[in-house]
Amino acid sequence: MHWLMVTVSFLLQLTALVLAADFVSGFFHWLEDAYGHPDTPLLGPLIVRPNIVHHHQPRRFLRHGWWHSSWDLLCIALLVVLGAYWLGCLTWHVWVFALLTANVNQFHKWAHRTRAENGPLISLLHDLRLLQTARHHARHHTDPKNVAYCVLTNALNPCLDRLRFWDTLEHVIWKLTGLRRRADTSVNGQGPAPEWLRAEITN
Repeated sequence: MHWLMVTVSFLLQLTALVLAADFVSGFFHWLEDAYGHPDTPLLGPLIVRPNIVHHHQPRRFLRHGWWHSSWDLLCIALLVVLGAYWLGCLTWHVWVFALLTANVNQFHKWAHRTRAENGPLISLLHDLRLLQTARHHARHHTDPKNVAYCVLTNALNPCLDRLRFWDTLEHVIWKLTGLRRRADTSVNGQGPAPEWLRAEITN
């Protein structure tokens, strides 16, 4: 019975880590979509602008390799690992969390690829609902594009969206600061695309 309890405990902890990584990545995805400004120094051109391009042309980022899409997430994951090491709490849980968050954009890409592009293994993980499916992720790219921010699994988005979690956060931020959500020009009726974007997507 001991081995069974150890196995169940491990699987529960692993599931919690996956959901934690899914939520954290979704939180930062929401921040990018809602409040990221393309003209912000450093963060604008490195993070916000590619995200805006992705909303206009969802498959465009498939042109890029792993390093181009994940170097910034890798740097953050390494900082988490180093911080845990410095604090004396570098466990396997930290390594798994760092590995998952460093590869969020890769999981995201798989949700935009066809089954033929993903191959049999990734397609099987999608079929088993161990990774977020294309059908599920498509909700995020459906107007008004303000739901389904988590991209690792199919598990969290229905709960968060039903609770209007992101809408509530935006309402609290507006009440406290007066700051409104950035208009998404890829959504119908939100205004024309900025000049830099038109130049970007024609290249």
